[in-house]
Amino acid sequence: MPAPALAVLGVGLVSGVGLTAEESCAAIRCGINNFQETRFIGSNGDWLVGSAVELEEPWRGITKLAKMAARAIGECFAAADEKPEQIPVLMCIAEPERPGRFEGLRRVLLEDIEKELGFRLHPHSRVIEEGRVGGVIALLRARRMLLAGHTRVIVSGVDSFLVAATLSAYNRDDRLLTTANSNGFIPGEAGAAALLSARDSDQAAPLLLTGFGLGREPARLGSGQPLKAEGVARAVRGALDEAELRIEDCNYRITDANGEQYRFKEAELLISRLLRVRKVMFSQWHAADCIGDVGAATLPTMLAVLFQGAKKDYLPGPLFLGHLGNDDDKRASFVASATEQQTLSLTNAAEAEFSLRRRKGIFPR
Repeated sequence: MPAPALAVLGVGLVSGVGLTAEESCAAIRCGINNFQETRFIGSNGDWLVGSAVELEEPWRGITKLAKMAARAIGECFAAADEKPEQIPVLMCIAEPERPGRFEGLRRVLLEDIEKELGFRLHPHSRVIEEGRVGGVIALLRARRMLLAGHTRVIVSGVDSFLVAATLSAYNRDDRLLTTANSNGFIPGEAGAAALLSARDSDQAAPLLLTGFGLGREPARLGSGQPLKAEGVARAVRGALDEAELRIEDCNYRITDANGEQYRFKEAELLISRLLRVRKVMFSQWHAADCIGDVGAATLPTMLAVLFQGAKKDYLPGPLFLGHLGNDDDKRASFVASATEQQTLSLTNAAEAEFSLRRRKGIFPR
């Protein structure tokens, strides 16, 4: 028997290409980015490039994180059919060992978000400091909370790599994309959120989450061990088992690939491990090529992209396999399904993909 599915009822997204989910996802769909020189200088003397969120004032630090998160969560509250104070919020943030993470972030973030929103959050709201994989951990916790009696739960994430100490550490390790280093990522920042409920047969939610999985990778980034994608394969198997699917049943992938060779290699090794039938195409969507790497906000951003695609009927197929991982050994995966009402015109995923490719610059590439 499959595990209970989660219905995505609404999303919020504040990114470098838009201050709402509709704005951001429209820009991502069209391949628009906001990559600009930052006020930070790399080791080669050039200005570092990033994707910054432009708010009304040049806020920095925890204040900016709280404002981005509050906007995204506010979009979800607006889509809910009950009082915001009755909806718990699970907030994903960077892992404690991440270079440059703001001191006291876990302790004060929810309080600052409450000040931005103007009311107290549900007492069951929590902060999850597990980086990218924290999004799937939050989804698993949200499922338990919904089964325990909550009618709605918000999973949110907020993060920023545009911090001096963070950029300095990644630049020192040659992990940022510069004119001297093609094997790197563009730092970004974002706040994202998704409003969830337990699946209900009379509920017309555009997107369902039907399976989740977690794993650990022995060959973590920088370990020097040969990468075999064992951790992400274990996570994907778990998600597919929960959804009662095989990997070939999925039409597309959505991943946290950010420009670093390690992540692309891991994604392709995963396919060589699990896929045993011929698929004409099994491409990836990755928002990082438009908004940069957004860390702990990655999974809610993925859900926003998929939700808007399902709602506006431009997904190249109803089933998406998502996977993501931290810089350490933690890996996570999920399976997303657009509902039948939203996929009647998507019976031929290959045809939809080629249609997208014909429009120059349309995401995915």
